Formats: sequence, structure tokens, C-alpha cells
Amino acid sequence: MRHRSELQNNYAQHQVYKHLCTRNEEHSFTSEVHKKTSMRCYVSKKHLETHREELALACDECKKIFKGASALKLHLRTHRGQQQYPCDVCKKAFSQSSTLKFHVRSHTGKRPLKCDVCNKFFRHSVHLKFHLRTHTGERPFKCHVCKKSFTHSSTLKDHLQIHTGERPFTCDVCKKTFNRCSNLKLHLRIHNGERPFTCDVCKKSFSHSSTLKSHLHIHTGERPFTCNVCKKSFSQSSTL
Repeated sequence: MRHRSELQNNYAQHQVYKHLCTRNEEHSFTSEVHKKTSMRCYVSKKHLETHREELALACDECKKIFKGASALKLHLRTHRGQQQYPCDVCKKAFSQSSTLKFHVRSHTGKRPLKCDVCNKFFRHSVHLKFHLRTHTGERPFKCHVCKKSFTHSSTLKDHLQIHTGERPFTCDVCKKTFNRCSNLKLHLRIHNGERPFTCDVCKKSFSHSSTLKSHLHIHTGERPFTCNVCKKSFSQSSTL
């Protein structure tokens, strides 16, 4: 609580400082790092923040780090339940208008961002950025234990649990533990009977998208799994 109070106090001081600076636009300030001159002290102060690691702020709830008070303030809404922007289609609410904007694309199917290499389209710039690494081969996140590298920081985080043995996600029903939240979510369908993936042809439903994809081979006649010995092909890997 003391740390949160300090953050709130720092944020309040930041807002006052910003207000006072806008009253004195004629004054010139020089950056300590790049010697850049700004006509507004607020702009100069914001520039300095990009060089000062000590100005990074941590969320008390989840310990996530943010570069500035405004970013932290927006993030705190996710913990306080301040979901101000509802979706007109499914009524799901979000704490930021930008998040709602990207969510709406899941209903409209709009994918405005295109990969120049393979012409694949994406809803979000972050998704396109990650996708481009499949073409460039970039794997910027390296495990300090085994030196294996990954394209996503989240994949590295999951990988590290192999070395630590950490399995922080527990099923409330059978107490089985998992190293990833997504794996726990998939496992819970065993208990709740959820089968969200439905075949458009025969209407049969499945708990996993991969199972549906495999099932579709029955309708398309596709047999992508081939025996290396006799070259006979099969529609299911399990049959092979």
C-alpha cells in the first residue's frame, strides 16, 4: 500500500509539473543526454524519461514494469475493474479504447495489416511483427541456461519453466498442474465438457482446434501423413 501511495503521489506531482510547464512555453530547457533543446519543459522531461531506468514504475498487483505514470494508470484499470469501453456486439468491456478497437476486428474479420513476404493479413501490428520473424529467422530471446533462442518473450518464459520445474497453474478439479495457463485452459474442457470447435460439414464438435483440423481431412479426402517405408498415406497422424 505504501508503494502504491508513492506512485499516486509521483503521478500527481507529474501532472502539476506538466500544467506549470505549459504556462511557460517561451522558456528553453536542454536535455542532459542528447543536448536537445525543447520549447516546452514537459517535452524535455518526457525525453529524459527515455534514458532514466529509475523512472520505471511497477504495478503492485502483478509486478509488471511500465515506463511512465500514464501507462501504469491505464494498466491499473485492469485490476480495478474499470472497463469503460464496451463492445457493441458481445458486450465485453475493456479498459482502453485501443484494446476495444482491436477486439472489434474479431467480429468484423478485418485484417488491415499485410505481410509483404507471403501476403498474409493480420489484425494487430504486434502479430505482424512476430510473424515477420518466421521469414527473417530472428530469435531475439535467448535462454541463459541452455542458450536456446525464441521469437517471443512469452515462449522463452514458458521454456524457462522446464529448467526450474515450475508448474504454477493448478486445476481446481483434479489438482493437476501445468506450466502454461493455456494448457490449463485446454485441460479444463475435460471437466466442463466444452467443445467450442464445430465442423461446418457434419456439425461434430471438438475441444481442440487441432482435433477439428485433423477431422476435416475426412471430408476433404486429404491424406497428409505418409509412411516412409511403403509410402501409404493416411488422414490422421495417429493412424500412421
